[in-house]
Amino acid sequence: TVLYSVLRILSGFLAATFCGVLVGIVTAKIGILDEMISPLLSVVKATPVASFIILALVWIDRQSIPGFISFLMVLPIIQGNVSAGLKNTPTELIEMTKLFKFSRWKRVTKLYFPAVLPYFTAGFKTSLGLAWKAGVAAEVLCTPKMSIGKQLYDAKLYMETVDVFTWTIAVIIISVIIEKILMWT
Repeated sequence: TVLYSVLRILSGFLAATFCGVLVGIVTAKIGILDEMISPLLSVVKATPVASFIILALVWIDRQSIPGFISFLMVLPIIQGNVSAGLKNTPTELIEMTKLFKFSRWKRVTKLYFPAVLPYFTAGFKTSLGLAWKAGVAAEVLCTPKMSIGKQLYDAKLYMETVDVFTWTIAVIIISVIIEKILMWT
């Protein structure tokens, strides 16, 4: 049960991280695209998670909803942080890399990567917790087989308070372990 929940939620988180980095790079470089995408991502950030879950129940298989919800919650955070990191790269350093004729690869590894890393790390850590909470909430509402959310829902339904606390503690412990593993690498 735990493994299935972790796989569902982490798949959405990792896919959103990858897409968020790509979209963040593109929107930082192409201003018009940033102006087009920013309002959409703002709507995603402002919409309650429960609304997305309920809408997803109409269109998506129950097993896929937790990953999809995690993806939706993480994408705007990673995109925004990567874009902000690139936009806030000191112009003096950019000019210096051009003056000294840095190759594109050297510019990326020695200038942009270190400039974006603190922004990315902050977004990564924040969105990991959000993905986990939103993913479990999605599991509670859509009750896919073999999920922590279904176990929480069943415990609530049958008024098994001890089980609710047990699964909640399990979620917290798993979240901390996953954060430690992913932030260590």
